[in-house]
Amino acid sequence: MSPTTEQDPWQPVLLALPSLTPSLALELIPHGLLIHRLFVQADGKTHDLVIGPEQPRDHLKKKYVNTIIGRYANRLPVGEFSLEREGAKGTVKPISNESPTVSLHGGTTGFDSVPWTPLQPSGSKLFSSAELATINGDLGASSLWSYTDKDGENGFDGTLYTEVLVGLLSPSNPPSIARGDEFLMGSVVIVYRAKLLDQGKVTPLNITQHWGFNLTASLQEGADSLSVKSHSLTFKADKVLELDKVGLSAGKLQDVAGTAHDFRTARTIGSQWPTVENGPGGYDWYYSFPRTPAAKDHRIEPTRVTPQLNLVKEVLETKLEGEERKVELASEKSGVKIVFGSNQSGVQFYTNNFASTTSARKKIHGGSGADGEGQGYGVGSAAFLEFHAPLAAWLHPETVRDGFDTLLAGNGEVYNNWVKADIYYKTPSADVQ
Repeated sequence: MSPTTEQDPWQPVLLALPSLTPSLALELIPHGLLIHRLFVQADGKTHDLVIGPEQPRDHLKKKYVNTIIGRYANRLPVGEFSLEREGAKGTVKPISNESPTVSLHGGTTGFDSVPWTPLQPSGSKLFSSAELATINGDLGASSLWSYTDKDGENGFDGTLYTEVLVGLLSPSNPPSIARGDEFLMGSVVIVYRAKLLDQGKVTPLNITQHWGFNLTASLQEGADSLSVKSHSLTFKADKVLELDKVGLSAGKLQDVAGTAHDFRTARTIGSQWPTVENGPGGYDWYYSFPRTPAAKDHRIEPTRVTPQLNLVKEVLETKLEGEERKVELASEKSGVKIVFGSNQSGVQFYTNNFASTTSARKKIHGGSGADGEGQGYGVGSAAFLEFHAPLAAWLHPETVRDGFDTLLAGNGEVYNNWVKADIYYKTPSADVQ
């Protein structure tokens, strides 16, 4: 059932694939358009693959857990910067919120901090008639959401209208459960669209989902199941972005070969765990993919915005194999594997380095669900995989490998980015149970 405009911004909206065994379902919260739960049910066991609090409103106590991020993901330097694209000119003035010199994830009241409005398909302004037909016909479950960001909000020029599609895609031929066989349970698909409503203005735009995965937490086997260090991870990324001492882009891409950043061959996250002096260690870097055929259509030119355009169909039909298989996260212990694809040029990988054990942990993950009881997740408890463009891409064109500098002009062009996550399950063998 589609949500209504009277939807409580903290009331979960459930998306579920119908009549499938095993099953896949997603619980979405309109406030911050956050993925509160991602359920997988197989072999009589229910897994929730994302971390977080039990109660939706407890997300207010811990920012950026599974929420949408915008206008600009990751860290920007505080200051005033001139922008120009396609004859449009403007400025951006990132507001400090992480430190005096750093603006994080869109500023003090970014996309994660506001309620999103549910849309009926007939109310969409950024998805074509052909795309809406595909959404209604090919997705097993879906919802559309919108938000209008005011001119000047958090230092960004131009009134920005954004729509987001969140959907579940059924596997083409749902296989039966057979011990030892890996099978596709379905896919999560997110498509981000945006358009500047003010002619002649320009804005930097870099939208992502700040979701944190743990594929073993639902096993409730103590500290080991809460850590992602035993998870296997593979990246297509061959470059890592060099950062300065406060986490801002230093404007250089470095080769990952021979470093702890090389995940081109599958290995466990904890096998080369980075350590830092007087800190928890862990990963918090941006990784750049080689350009592939899918690294396109970040901006849809006005002449292409027609009722017949159907980029959604292309996303749904993209097979996450070969070069389109950008990231793979897996656990032999739980039997769950997620394969990610995206037209975004890279991924920020973060291991929840500053998580507190005093925060809330879901009951399905063995917590009490309440704050302050020492049952939080802790350092290394999640693999956050945030697909987006390089940090401050328009300031550092040398870090942009797919031609997208993240600038959007108010000339009718439409921002378009997507991520697709294929979720697999394989009954764990006895020696890893």
